[in-house]
Amino acid sequence: MRREFQIPNSKFQIHNSNLRFPPFHWWRTVFYLIPAITIYTIVLGAASIASSLVDRGYFAHRCARAWSWLILKTTGVRVRVEGLERIAPGTTYVFVSNHQSIYDTPVLFASLPYQLRIIAKASLARFPVLGWHLRRGGHLFVDRHHPDRAGILRRWRALVSQGLSLMIYAEGTRSANGRVGRFKGGSFLLAIEAGLPIVPLAVIGTRNVMPKGRLRTEPADVVLVIHDPIQPPALEAPTPRDAKALADRVHAIVSAAVDTRQPSGV
Repeated sequence: MRREFQIPNSKFQIHNSNLRFPPFHWWRTVFYLIPAITIYTIVLGAASIASSLVDRGYFAHRCARAWSWLILKTTGVRVRVEGLERIAPGTTYVFVSNHQSIYDTPVLFASLPYQLRIIAKASLARFPVLGWHLRRGGHLFVDRHHPDRAGILRRWRALVSQGLSLMIYAEGTRSANGRVGRFKGGSFLLAIEAGLPIVPLAVIGTRNVMPKGRLRTEPADVVLVIHDPIQPPALEAPTPRDAKALADRVHAIVSAAVDTRQPSGV
């Protein structure tokens, strides 16, 4: 339908078909979710940083889990976890997940009952509050342009000695189309050297909440599939080829789960 509003002695016309208003969820994100998440981050981040003065990040992790739960609850994200019985409480694991959305991290922290530490890109360390929390909480930062594998392995082993599990997004970045990208071998080489079991994780549905490059969130149902742990090969001097073979094996498991469970066209 086309309507024209004529102003006497003027050629000015307004066509209602040309009017564009942001959708409801954009307004909800900008004026409700972002302010709420900012408050969660400041309050729990401050508590996390303060607690790091007296412990090794254990209370900080509890703050991270509370932060994650609040974000999911506020956004309206409902998570169903499958396969939790496949992993043993108290065991140190390397959790390897696909990466569809910034909501993957809240899903994993809220759903996995383990003391988790992530391997994050070095630029995150410069973020106010969040970066301070990650650094003080014992998380690992990697300079992608100048990786220090020996230093990372040394810090990794220190975390393992404390019974902490590691969480890795092996694609290195969020997927732009929902498909699982190639897994990078660097983290798998470290896992082989450390001798830690790897748990493939498939996160399905977070892209419906907030795809990469979109400033809008929507409520959605998310599934986290936990697969059987994989014990890396016992090698005295693992090579990049060994790491790639293990990365390809884990990628096949995660990719098959995502492709099977994720609706086509998402």
